[in-house]
Amino acid sequence: MRPTTSLAGAGDPAGAPKTSAVLTVDIARAAAASVLDPELPVLTLLDLGVLRDVEVDRDGRVTVTVTPTYSGCPAMEVMERDVADAVHAAGFAEVVVRRVLSPAWTTDWISAEGRRKLEDYGIAPPGPASPHDPAGGPVALTLSVRCPQCGSLDTRETSRFGSTACKSLWQCQACREPFDHVKAI
Repeated sequence: MRPTTSLAGAGDPAGAPKTSAVLTVDIARAAAASVLDPELPVLTLLDLGVLRDVEVDRDGRVTVTVTPTYSGCPAMEVMERDVADAVHAAGFAEVVVRRVLSPAWTTDWISAEGRRKLEDYGIAPPGPASPHDPAGGPVALTLSVRCPQCGSLDTRETSRFGSTACKSLWQCQACREPFDHVKAI
């Protein structure tokens, strides 16, 4: 039997005792899930939706599956190293971090808790990503972003590119504060 888990986790039946294999997977998953995103350090990789799966085979080898926010994300190597380090620190000798590109990450994978953390940190969370329509069709246009400082919608984009490729710079006209906005993709 190969003990594995998905982060969605079906879990054990109610009242059933957890086996040591399940506890081992839980420990590995918790270690990987605790890693902070290097560009948005208020979010864990689990909050961001980058952490996809954690498996532990019968020999104790841990495989962590991650999906980058986009294929050229410069922070991915740091994330992978931090995940491996965290799982090693939790007591696992052999850790492999697997990068998968399909399905492609979307901002819809950011958890509700992650969106709250972004807003509390002063970064406007993304709205829902619009589905890609290869035949053309309406293009989503962001006219306004709610200010994470005062809640006003009287905001304007000052630069399409922020401190990272996944963010843009905005300014609130009501409170005059600048803020980052995570782009919906």
